[in-house]
Amino acid sequence: MTVDLAIVGAGPAGMAAAVEARALGLSVLVADENAAPGGQVFRAAEAAADDPAVAPDIAPGLPLIDAFRHCGAAYRPATTLWHLDPADGVLSLSSAGAAETIAARRIILATGAQERPVPIPGWTLPGVMGAGAAQILLKSAGAVPAGQIVLAGQGPLVWLLAVQLARAGAPPLVLETRRGGVAASLIRAAGGLWAGRRMLAKGLSLMAEARRAGLRIVPAVRGLRAEGNGRVERVAWDGGSAPCDTLLLHEGVIPATQISRAIGLDHDWDAAQSCWRPVTGPFGATALDRVALAGDGAGIGGWEAAAAAGRLAGLDAARRLGAIAEDAFAARAAAPLAARATALALRPFLDAVYAPARDLLTPTDDTIACRCEEVTAGAVRAAARLGATGPNQLKAYLRCGMGPCQGRICAPTVAALIAETRGLPPDAVPPLRPRAPYKPLSVGLLAATAESLQHRSE
Repeated sequence: MTVDLAIVGAGPAGMAAAVEARALGLSVLVADENAAPGGQVFRAAEAAADDPAVAPDIAPGLPLIDAFRHCGAAYRPATTLWHLDPADGVLSLSSAGAAETIAARRIILATGAQERPVPIPGWTLPGVMGAGAAQILLKSAGAVPAGQIVLAGQGPLVWLLAVQLARAGAPPLVLETRRGGVAASLIRAAGGLWAGRRMLAKGLSLMAEARRAGLRIVPAVRGLRAEGNGRVERVAWDGGSAPCDTLLLHEGVIPATQISRAIGLDHDWDAAQSCWRPVTGPFGATALDRVALAGDGAGIGGWEAAAAAGRLAGLDAARRLGAIAEDAFAARAAAPLAARATALALRPFLDAVYAPARDLLTPTDDTIACRCEEVTAGAVRAAARLGATGPNQLKAYLRCGMGPCQGRICAPTVAALIAETRGLPPDAVPPLRPRAPYKPLSVGLLAATAESLQHRSE
């Protein structure tokens, strides 16, 4: 199968790109790992539209999902991209144990964000998970953890999830780890506060709702740790502790760059968000002729910025493929360019006020840094002292990045530990370079893919 445009990801960016490209006559295929469109922010939005716990927050995404459903794009849910050849535009996909290859004239990666890992003592105990995982359960199944829930961390998602859990009848104890000063962050925001006033008002309303719900909020938490015998039983911090059946951790999100790094795209260090982000042009184009990026996978901005970026990437694909003239492109791009600028206006403030603390990025020696292979932070520091200069070189010493997660969880922590040990700035330690397959797959599926490729060449 050959299409004009293949899009990986059906979140706000991927859906918006598909709608825009289809409106200009391109044939479009969208592959997404989830069972329904929406991405993380609007996960299961259609099914959960009447759930009072999440309905107010997913309602804005329903018109976009409806437009995507009716735009005429070929939609492949529950489908994983495990290899991409950017030179030939061939995507290797897997779904329900079957393999398929798709050729595309243009490719947009709209793979979104992932939670920043939070390696604290005890974070591998059963009952400790990322806040995003709990939100997935809430949205997709209406399920909440039993017993005492503790939500620890910082960022807009902490307040959103705290309120959603409270609405669902499971109010958590909130341990806020924020250290960024509001006054200094306001200075950095400058004129962005006015342009981003709607988003700021939403954040303030969530905080007010949390307090009206009677949530206990502990500010300025330090020394966070999970404790228990066989599973988490309590959470402790400097100067306090509380019983705990489920501990939810969150320190913001970072771009999901597994695929963009694997295909060799350049990445820049984003000092404001303490993460790597792919190098893209104003419309998402990259140094690879066929490949563009859109949404949080190209830099964290939130769903409205992602949707605007998706529209721009879809328009740019149509322009490059000859479906729209330059003057018409400029006219159609004006609105999403303005929308993206408005959506990003508050980012300097959010980046400053929710900047991750250094000690959360570089945990103590006895803390597990690599969950898959149970490698401690101390072992990573020892390898750095022996000569490991980055996560890629570390594989000669330890198995970090070689487990099932393929470095998605451990790589940011490993890189920060190496930089700390060697006395380097974070951007001096290159990121882990993943390889295909991007997700684990069976030998049988690989064989089926080889057979499919052979048939294509005959």
